[in-house]
Amino acid sequence: MEIERKQAELIDHFVKHAATLEAPQLASLIAEATSHPSLFAFSEILSVPNLSKLQGTQYSTSFDLLRLFAYGTWSDYKSNAGCLPALLPDQARKLKQLTVLTLAETDKVLPYDQLMQELDVSNVRELEDFLINECMYSGIVRGKLDQLRRCFEVQFAAGRDPRPEQLSNMIQTLTSWLGSSDSLLHSIQEKIKWADMMSEANKKHRKEVEDRVEDVKKSIKADMDLRGSEEIFAESGVMDFEEDRVRSKRRRQPIA
Repeated sequence: MEIERKQAELIDHFVKHAATLEAPQLASLIAEATSHPSLFAFSEILSVPNLSKLQGTQYSTSFDLLRLFAYGTWSDYKSNAGCLPALLPDQARKLKQLTVLTLAETDKVLPYDQLMQELDVSNVRELEDFLINECMYSGIVRGKLDQLRRCFEVQFAAGRDPRPEQLSNMIQTLTSWLGSSDSLLHSIQEKIKWADMMSEANKKHRKEVEDRVEDVKKSIKADMDLRGSEEIFAESGVMDFEEDRVRSKRRRQPIA
């Protein structure tokens, strides 16, 4: 997908730059990455070893901010705002978009009241405008706004960076899935093998039936040919016998 290709290109760009910069420039790079309108994954940037230069400096909060954008939500920021840099408007919007993705990970029907609380939005109109303009138009989510039920029905949501504590469960799930896939593949292969054997047996049986039919046809034809020859012989014999009787009578007639 186009959004995934663009994500990969942006991540590669920021990772390469982060590997060559010093602390002040790294802080600026983090601000740029967390403000970028098309970037929604940050764990790879966070894992660049060079970012350790921020620890113990006046820019250490920039590293904490990057971690927040990788794994946190708008509520997390509000709870720790005193320990983090003030957000630029683009960063605030980005963090709220990421919050929607986090909520969509566990629930596919998001009540308006929950969204307004999590996003710090005061009314339904503002919430719907945000979901349409900042989430659906950007391609990170697809869904339906249900004004009657006052909820957002999520049909698709881009995935966020997995949190470190989620990795063990993800590995376990993938391992289980791999085992199930291998078992299913083995079962399918066995069924294919059985189907091939049955097909070969059917071909052999069909060939035997066709050979028998052909033998019967030949036998019938040979029998018909034999009967035809006997009939011709019989007719020829009767005709000769009658001719001989006529000739004999003619020979015995007295000479006048």
